[in-house]
Amino acid sequence: MIPNRIVIDTNVCLDLFVFRDPRWAALMAALESGAVEAVTRADCRMEWQMVLHYSHLPITDESRPAINAQFDALITCMAPEALSPRTDIRLPICTDKDDQKFLELALGANAAMLISKDKAVLKLARKTAKLGLFSIIAPQAWQAPSLPE
Repeated sequence: MIPNRIVIDTNVCLDLFVFRDPRWAALMAALESGAVEAVTRADCRMEWQMVLHYSHLPITDESRPAINAQFDALITCMAPEALSPRTDIRLPICTDKDDQKFLELALGANAAMLISKDKAVLKLARKTAKLGLFSIIAPQAWQAPSLPE
């Protein structure tokens, strides 16, 4: 496991990059400073880009490129060959099939943590902990890593 490597699901990314939710300011600061390394993969990034076109979101054609650029600057899209396939571990299955990819990403990227607001994902926290895998937490439970002084 890579200690400061995290995976952030799409809803939390919306809070960070679109809504600029002040409750997650410490997480955004950690991303910007490099205190944590957030990762994604192509299908998760594709979901992000599709969501940016949802008409009910406060995103315009003018604001979309800047939002996407900030996402790309702060979240590394890992190439498939950089992900470690773990055939020795059976991941818990998420009842929301669209969110299974975030669990797979966290495992393959050797992430320490998956940050999600999705109830179906959060329900799996005990199972991944029991397997000795990444932790799954809601964004309000996230705490900045302590940095050496």
